[in-house]
Amino acid sequence: MLFRRTSRARFAAASLAVLAVLGLGACDSGPDPDTAGRSGPSVLVPGRPGEANRTLSADDAERRRADDDSPNSADVAYARMMIAHHSQALEMTELAPEHAGSTGVKRLAERIAAAQGPEIKAMRSWLKTYGEKESGGGHTHAAMPGMATEAQLKKLRAARGKAFDQLFLTLMITHHEGAVAMATDVKAQGNNVRIEEMADDVVAQQTSEITRMRGLL
Repeated sequence: MLFRRTSRARFAAASLAVLAVLGLGACDSGPDPDTAGRSGPSVLVPGRPGEANRTLSADDAERRRADDDSPNSADVAYARMMIAHHSQALEMTELAPEHAGSTGVKRLAERIAAAQGPEIKAMRSWLKTYGEKESGGGHTHAAMPGMATEAQLKKLRAARGKAFDQLFLTLMITHHEGAVAMATDVKAQGNNVRIEEMADDVVAQQTSEITRMRGLL
């Protein structure tokens, strides 16, 4: 009797060991759900000027996108153009204290100047940080959306009272719409986080000011 019980016990233990091994094998046979989704084809990454393109794995490319916010040509062009764009807005707002007839227009001009002056300094500082000159790229005023022509500026300088208010608001609405378009473009095409943050500020603030100016017309 004792021999039979001992044999049965050994058989049961051996069976449990076999089942355990089979269970472990079943667990290892399937793909790791944490890594399966990350695998993918290699990605060709354009190099910086003067550098060759590189081929990265999908994982490496994703990590590179997350970690590298080096400015690209769109970021640099945006900073350069927006400095000139904002500078013209300041030129227009400087006329308001003496030429505007409406208190609302005068206050709006003050608000625009208070926002865009510091933004120009921030973009100049950003260009300096990355060793980029303020001028370059061959961009002209005509190439920037919303810019007033010299003839329009001349007419604005000559206007007074209600005539100034109407022309100022009309030109500045178009000017703001151009700035919003430029900011939207760089958010889609740029790579630098700081430029994206500045573009977000432009979109939010100038969209709000467009609404206010339309209410003053």
